[in-house]
Amino acid sequence: MAQPILQFLLMLVIVCICCTSLGASNPPLTMDYYASTCPTVFEVIRKELECAVLSDPRNAALMVRLHFHDCFVQGCDGSVLLDDTFTLKGEKKDSNNINSLKGYKLIDRIKNKVESDCPGIVSCADILTIAARDAVILVGGPYWDVPLGRKDSKTASSELAASNLPTANEGLLSIISKFIYQGLSVTDMVALSGAHTIGMARCENFRARIYGDFETTTGINPMSESYASNLRSMCPPIRGGDNNVSAMDNVTPNLFDNSYFHVLLKGEGILNSDQELYSSILGLETKELVKKYAHDPVGFFEQFSESMVKLGNITDPDTFATGEVRKNCRFVNT
Repeated sequence: MAQPILQFLLMLVIVCICCTSLGASNPPLTMDYYASTCPTVFEVIRKELECAVLSDPRNAALMVRLHFHDCFVQGCDGSVLLDDTFTLKGEKKDSNNINSLKGYKLIDRIKNKVESDCPGIVSCADILTIAARDAVILVGGPYWDVPLGRKDSKTASSELAASNLPTANEGLLSIISKFIYQGLSVTDMVALSGAHTIGMARCENFRARIYGDFETTTGINPMSESYASNLRSMCPPIRGGDNNVSAMDNVTPNLFDNSYFHVLLKGEGILNSDQELYSSILGLETKELVKKYAHDPVGFFEQFSESMVKLGNITDPDTFATGEVRKNCRFVNT
């Protein structure tokens, strides 16, 4: 009975997307957008990221996460990078971002280097998209071509950050609907979730899972007692230690591989939203995809690359018309 209901609800989401996007047309993104105006952009970004990831491999996950949180709010427009001002309320202080997003200073450093070579040419949104790709490569992940030509928005939306971004204790149906709203399929969702193979999770986001708080979780994703006990040792049950972190892939946390899916097969997904992909009673399709990527690392890499391109292509037509190339990624140009 659950599967027909799931399919019906997803069809409603698809219909809504189609109805609201009719007539929308974005200028095409191209591979050679900066070929003549800033031919050094890839080299500059790669060099800065190499230093950052060598210093701390977790910087790779920070870039991917920033890119994802940017694209799910107003499209890939650099809005997540904007600081609050008297006239603009940014996205950084939203509950989904305030304690989980980092890496802003690294983007600042990259932007300054790019501006030295090509002032006023390369958007922050494009820098973040390239950085996410290079970060994955630097920790062993796949390569993909990055279409370019995005503009930086002059606006941000804390409200959309609160409503559009998946959360740690969210149910599978809700997560699927959020991906489909962005034009991403269930396959894209599972593949992109594989980025958690290099991510860290905060105690605050997995406390409910390891202590069995069924009011905030589905209550159907049991974790092995030995693993849960290890996590409880650094994550108190009520308060304190909220910012203590643990790897979402407890096998190869600094290597981009398919180990994350093996973790889910064992029931050791640290976030309830991760384990839902394999354990939810609604997850017939997602469960098969988890098993597929666990046994086919090449297939995972190929789909992840394809899905990252789709993620990077989420754009708002208005941004192309009214957007800009920011001089400083934290502030709209004056």
